[in-house]
Amino acid sequence: MQKKKTGDDICSPENLECDCKPGTGCKVEAILNVDERGQMVLPKEIREKAAIRTGDKLALISWEREGSVCCLALIKVENLNHMVKDVLGPLMGETGN
Repeated sequence: MQKKKTGDDICSPENLECDCKPGTGCKVEAILNVDERGQMVLPKEIREKAAIRTGDKLALISWEREGSVCCLALIKVENLNHMVKDVLGPLMGETGN
């Protein structure tokens, strides 16, 4: 009989090599179903917690390992802009905000 996986097990380096580790905020928030058209519904509780409103744009980020996608993440586009600037700004010689 297999041991049931917990959120910490799923995100452990042994099971998922995407740099998602316990204690870094990685956890299973919900299990989503994909319908025949490839659509999913984010549960209301998650939308409220993440302050996702109608019309918000989300970027789908994927991580690959050995040629296969191992992780998917959704990031609000407004937050992605800041993340990209934080990472690329120093490389481009930009300082300050």
